[in-house]
Amino acid sequence: MAISLLSKFSTQTLLIASIFVVSALGHDFSIVGYSPEDLGSADKLIELFESWISKHGKIYESIEEKLMRFEVFKDNLKHIDKRNKEISSYWLGLNEFADLSHDEFKKMYLGLRPDVRRRSQSTKDFSYGDVVELPKSVDWRKKGAVTPVKNQGSCAINKIVTGNLTSLSEQELIDCDTSFNNGCNGGLMDYAFQFIIANGELHKEQDYPYLMEEGTCEEKKEEMEVVTVTGYHDVPENDEQSLLKALAHQPLSVAIEASGRDFQFYSGGVFNGPCGAELDHGVAAVGYGTTKGSDYIIVKNSWGAKWGEKGFIRMKKNTGKAEGLCGINKMASYPTKKN
Repeated sequence: MAISLLSKFSTQTLLIASIFVVSALGHDFSIVGYSPEDLGSADKLIELFESWISKHGKIYESIEEKLMRFEVFKDNLKHIDKRNKEISSYWLGLNEFADLSHDEFKKMYLGLRPDVRRRSQSTKDFSYGDVVELPKSVDWRKKGAVTPVKNQGSCAINKIVTGNLTSLSEQELIDCDTSFNNGCNGGLMDYAFQFIIANGELHKEQDYPYLMEEGTCEEKKEEMEVVTVTGYHDVPENDEQSLLKALAHQPLSVAIEASGRDFQFYSGGVFNGPCGAELDHGVAAVGYGTTKGSDYIIVKNSWGAKWGEKGFIRMKKNTGKAEGLCGINKMASYPTKKN
């Protein structure tokens, strides 16, 4: 069944029938979620779309919406397939965002507020400046210092990391931090640290769980264990060595430009794809290492565990650019706590 503009009406009619008649046939998804055979005909594309719908539990309210999403899906698949033929160090896949246009995705999942300037700190406050020797690799996930990956949904949370401190409630920041940040509309990580310091404490994640939406600030929770942060330090800007010095000692809050289309569909490997340094997304750096001669920083994202490498991405370091890949060296910080 070939699709052409000349038979648009009849094709649409057939598609409506086919999309609702063809069941998800348990497509054997490869590492990228499709095979070359899937691109060979409209029937194969419909079957692939149905399999993808079943895999990700998608529900559409009408035939028209399903048809529209099918068109977006095909366009995204075309991009994924084209890029996978051009790149070698990482790959893209048909993840749960494959029915979103890139503009839709950016509006829903990016939330750092680059128009809000963080308060500058003197580099003399950087506590790891005198560190000389660094381990060849670090992975804070293996040391129990990284909480499970969240799916932020359409709520653009500030990615706050606590080093080896107890997990803080990001939902409490969303609900209660109205003077420093903008709830689900995003903000800056440093301002979130400032809110915690000014507030004196924050509840633990398990006692004030994440809801993927703004709620009412619950200031008077029952007596529960709280966490305190007494300060934070900014890593010197555009200084990868300083970032690695800090990262060797604890996870970091970092910001990146994640608005590139490849980022939406990243599925694995060491990412070195096209991106600038206009920061639009807060994430957490949780380690670094080397594979097959390629150095990388391990980054924890907040788009759910189905994205990337179980919610993480390895981003190339040693790029020769002071700001690092996607600007990762521009705005790093970490909390401190006095004993």
